[in-house]
Amino acid sequence: MQDNRSRVLIGSPIRQNPEILALFLESLERLEQAQVSLSYFFIDDNEEPESSRLLSQFGSARERVVIRRSDGQPPYIRNEITHYWNEELIWKVADYKNTIIRHAREHDYDYLFLVDSDLLLYPGTLERLAHTGKDIVSTIFWTRWQPEAMPQPQVWLWDEYSQWEQARGEKLDEGERLQRFQKFISKMMEPGLYEVGGLGACTLISRRALALGVSFDPISNLSFWGEDRHFCIRAAALGIPLFVDTHAPAFHIYRETDLPDARVFLTLTGPQTDVIPPDPVQEPEVELTETERPLLTLSMVLKNEGGRYLRQALEEHRRYIDQAVIIDDGSTDDTISVVLDTLQGIPIKLIRNVESRFHNEVMLRKQQWEETIKAEPGWILNLDADEWFERRFASDIGTMLRQQEIDVYCFRLYDFWSDTHYREDEFWNAHRYYRPFLLRYQPGFTYKWKETPQHCGRFPENVLDLPHLLSDIRLKHFGWAKPEDRLEKHARYLRLDPDAKYGVERQYESILDEKPVLQKWVEA
Repeated sequence: MQDNRSRVLIGSPIRQNPEILALFLESLERLEQAQVSLSYFFIDDNEEPESSRLLSQFGSARERVVIRRSDGQPPYIRNEITHYWNEELIWKVADYKNTIIRHAREHDYDYLFLVDSDLLLYPGTLERLAHTGKDIVSTIFWTRWQPEAMPQPQVWLWDEYSQWEQARGEKLDEGERLQRFQKFISKMMEPGLYEVGGLGACTLISRRALALGVSFDPISNLSFWGEDRHFCIRAAALGIPLFVDTHAPAFHIYRETDLPDARVFLTLTGPQTDVIPPDPVQEPEVELTETERPLLTLSMVLKNEGGRYLRQALEEHRRYIDQAVIIDDGSTDDTISVVLDTLQGIPIKLIRNVESRFHNEVMLRKQQWEETIKAEPGWILNLDADEWFERRFASDIGTMLRQQEIDVYCFRLYDFWSDTHYREDEFWNAHRYYRPFLLRYQPGFTYKWKETPQHCGRFPENVLDLPHLLSDIRLKHFGWAKPEDRLEKHARYLRLDPDAKYGVERQYESILDEKPVLQKWVEA
């Protein structure tokens, strides 16, 4: 039977410690192959015998694997701060990559996928990249190049690593440059396919691009550092645009201290066994134990939410929560009826405040916290009545809760200004940052609150001292989506914080902007 799948050669020069290499190879083993047929070409440049053994073991377990032993490289030094490259090492690696390119060209592969051996991939990565139809496209990944630095993507717009728009000859002051840089970083966080000026490390290259002559040879009259720059400039000169796909970011094991999070990444992106329905003719479904699927408790504070988004939010959450702890903070509408009706069949602990405590938010949040932990929650999902996740949260949550290494998940929250668009400007960019919304309760941990009457946080302020992970699942917030809600919130902030002691006065003022900058939401 004829195999109509695209033939893809996965190529990688490898000098890697065994622990990282084992995870890399496991990641390759999980790649989906419904639309692609995979072959492998590895250049074994390892110093440690165990790493060479792992490569050999990988090759002996499958067909179409070429492993070529190198003639050695200069020393490669890396530590918990950074990686140290020199000119000789860079061009040695470039030569290895050119060797792989020649092999792909000579054997007429449909695609070559060049990937570094410290990256972990989503199983569907290759099929997604091939489906874009682009001649050169990379999967995005993010790295803290220094331990305390912000994460940055491996793609850029021009020159060596410039990550902001700038026209030829245009002069920018530092403020404008920073604003454009933040806009680019924000864009790279949005799922999509974007044209860029430079990329590397996990790149799919088509047969057409290979035939046109892409390579990592140094360009003699170019002083830029790094073989990827020379590859990208040559591709542009050949008329081949470069693209990055941001739907499924790879995980970069840049330091050995990244290994715990790397293992969690593999767990979270592995087979979703919890969503396989039972066969109705088999034995009755056995209830999962707490070890297999810990209890998930929805914790929520409500006041007069019955006519807004509460029902829609709860309908989303009831798909995966096991119980709910609800603080009704002095509602005078049908909020409680909506809760009881929508969560029918799910255990609910309902606490009613006769008078609202929101004027002193930290007191209200402490009440919410204490009542929630009394319910022996396992995991706590702390959301407001106008928030819910994008669709894939429901299928991923089982795996997230079962793992044993992470205690806090952080997510990006998008402030919607209508049913279809979110706001993005100087004062409304919460989605550029990660905040904790999902927490495993640890009774032995000492939780500490930010003692401010407004903007105190939903969880104790020190929860990020616990092992945490930044999730790429996005959280949608509709609290600002209706004009009447914006008017009410603007008045409330002016009433509760008239001197902007706990917030930003210009942000309060911007709530009523007549022409805010909006972006269309695209569900991942």
